[in-house]
Amino acid sequence: MITCYLRYVIDPDKISDFEAYGCMWIPLVEKFGGKHHGYFLPDEGANNIAVALFSFPSLAAYEQYRIDSQQDPACREAYEFARRTKCIVSYERSFMRPVLGDINNFQ
Repeated sequence: MITCYLRYVIDPDKISDFEAYGCMWIPLVEKFGGKHHGYFLPDEGANNIAVALFSFPSLAAYEQYRIDSQQDPACREAYEFARRTKCIVSYERSFMRPVLGDINNFQ
């Protein structure tokens, strides 16, 4: 399993637009075989940082999602919404491998 960690710099005056954008993507990731773990919006601390986490069975499955999503009308609509509203200033993408063990067994 591979988990994509997206760290966004967002316009703090457009958090509601970014939230709408996130609500568009959650079902789309799942449509293409991923598991979305949610978007996390600023609350305390920095007012312009948001995070999204979602997983795919493999990096190859994620890469196929990226290819397929480029042709999907709903995905293109979500991209266009973010471009039009300018709610996203920038983002960075990292891939991580989850550890799903029991912390109580840590020696």
